[in-house]
Amino acid sequence: MAKAGSSVPSAVVQRVARLREEIDAHNYRYYVLDTPSIPDAEYDRLFRELSRLEQDYPQLVTAESPTQRVGAVPLTAFEPVRHIVPMLSLDNAFSEEDVAAFDRRVRDRLNVDEEIEYSAEPKLDGVAVSIRYVNGLLTEGATRGDGFTGEDITQNLRTLAAVPLRLRGADLPEVIEARGEVYLSKEAFRALNQHALNSGTKEFVNPRNAAAGSLRQLDPKVTAARRLQVFFYGIGELRGWRMPGRHSEMLHALSQWGLRVNRLCEVVRGVGGCMAYYRRIAGLRSDLPFEIDGVVYKVDSLSRQEELGSVSRSPRWAIAHKFPAEEELTTVAAVDFQVGRTGAVTPVARLDPVFVGGVTISNATLHNMDEVARKDIRVGDTVVVRRAGDVIPEIVRVLPERRPADTRPVQLPPTCPVCGSEIRRAAGRAVSRCMGGLYCPAQRKQALKHFASRQALNIEGLGDRLVEQLVDRGLVQSPADLYQLTTADLAGLERMGEKSAAKLTKAIADSKNTTLARFLFGLGIPEVGEATARSLAEHFGDLATLQNTSPERLQDVPDIGPVVAAEIHAFFRQEHNREILRKLRRAGINYPRPQATVARSVGKSLTGKTFVITGKLENMTREQAKEHILERGGTVADAVSQKTSYLVCGLKPGSKRIKAEKHGVTVLDEDQFFHLLKATEDT
Repeated sequence: MAKAGSSVPSAVVQRVARLREEIDAHNYRYYVLDTPSIPDAEYDRLFRELSRLEQDYPQLVTAESPTQRVGAVPLTAFEPVRHIVPMLSLDNAFSEEDVAAFDRRVRDRLNVDEEIEYSAEPKLDGVAVSIRYVNGLLTEGATRGDGFTGEDITQNLRTLAAVPLRLRGADLPEVIEARGEVYLSKEAFRALNQHALNSGTKEFVNPRNAAAGSLRQLDPKVTAARRLQVFFYGIGELRGWRMPGRHSEMLHALSQWGLRVNRLCEVVRGVGGCMAYYRRIAGLRSDLPFEIDGVVYKVDSLSRQEELGSVSRSPRWAIAHKFPAEEELTTVAAVDFQVGRTGAVTPVARLDPVFVGGVTISNATLHNMDEVARKDIRVGDTVVVRRAGDVIPEIVRVLPERRPADTRPVQLPPTCPVCGSEIRRAAGRAVSRCMGGLYCPAQRKQALKHFASRQALNIEGLGDRLVEQLVDRGLVQSPADLYQLTTADLAGLERMGEKSAAKLTKAIADSKNTTLARFLFGLGIPEVGEATARSLAEHFGDLATLQNTSPERLQDVPDIGPVVAAEIHAFFRQEHNREILRKLRRAGINYPRPQATVARSVGKSLTGKTFVITGKLENMTREQAKEHILERGGTVADAVSQKTSYLVCGLKPGSKRIKAEKHGVTVLDEDQFFHLLKATEDT
């Protein structure tokens, strides 16, 4: 390592300058232009090289170096900062009539009849800040405070990668205070609260509170870890630069200097243009990576802004058009339990009606019993309820200080509120399920669709619409009733003539001759997919033996653990289900006794190897891939576990690949899988 007082080779000086220039340019492309030109790994390599050179030659370190974003010691308090140009707040509009009234006031004060051009932008739900640059270098950053005096948070703002330490370009102001909004993205907010949940600390209520708390950390390293972002929207103090004629042109200048501007900003004309922009942004709201609570309209002409002026704390030339409130207070009147089409039993809060997000709501999902316990929701509680766009309303939190003395914790009912079957919750699972899958009316349509599907009984022609009609007309209540249908019954359905009805009647009759594996899969037993159904069929050989088997013996089947075994045992223990199985056998369902798959005796056998297949294969179907594995003695499971030998990955593999890598499972692409199959063929 070079000493601080030693001379620095000119090549090192030049390389350090070049690295800083490159890193600043990449930051500009990434944060301002949103067009990164290099992978993250290459950016990290450049950053590490600069850090190493500055460590070797500390005399080269400068305050504006990209490596110095987190270099300050923790503060003991925040010093006050006086805003030379006050940071005004905005008046609010809540309806089209309010916007029209604002526009009318603007035109009246300007004494004009033509439509006004407005610069429109999303209103972020963040924290307003002012960042001062002198000769292009960041010198001070402050919160809005009361609009006249804020707090010095310079060290914390320096940690934000989207805040340039040095402005770009040659035509820079001598002094500029850039005004912006610091925010936390939805993804970063979820990650922050998940970390709080895992560590047992208090969660943040919303992204704005999280951003505000992050900016006011006395230790800049804590702020740096929070992944804050920023958009700039205006200028406060300005010296040594001539302002352009329009607000939209000023935003362009900020962007050219390296200050991040929201790409959704645009110039609109008149009330009609404002409302069209409002509706468009409202439609995008749920898909945006950050929270917004409305849009802002500003008179685009800066000379007209000056002519309009301001009142005590807000400008006359701008207004915030707020979206309908997404959070409100209400009371939990009751908690009911709904049964979904797959048997999931979900608690639902019945609320005193409240207007939220533009609609009146009286119900909110509670997701599952873990969520109810975590938030400690009780009947009679006053709660904060949220609705975002088209998302189902949910209870955000309870206000314990308003809790009545007579509230009681919510309890999961022991039996299904629809059919009376047992409700079970497998160990380690969040979802509780009704076990009356073949009998429960709430699950009836889904059970029939699954039973008739191609991988199950394969009843050709019995599609979703026909199933809906059969159930709605009371012709079918369980899979066993399908085999009692006549051609006349079917011909009476919509879009079914005699010929189609006769064809479907034959398809239903043909489906009686099946395999035990298909039959088991068609029953829709929780956690039993095609591979598990095949394993059960080969291990037990007949239904009678299987349905009277203990959970312990079920675990003798490869890839069946205690959770799956408990689900299978609970399904067959329900008398409703056993009665329907008896009816199916009486209707003529039959299958040959499965023959155990015999591994090839020549070549490399896959006996003892367990595969999971995910994604779309290009050169074979997943069913064909399973057959190849099974005929070589291997087994195919539905989910990745520590017992999995290989994960075969096609296109768009999803979360199974992440889980496989976590467990150290060998991952094969389609070519590697094909070569493995070839290596196990007979020689």
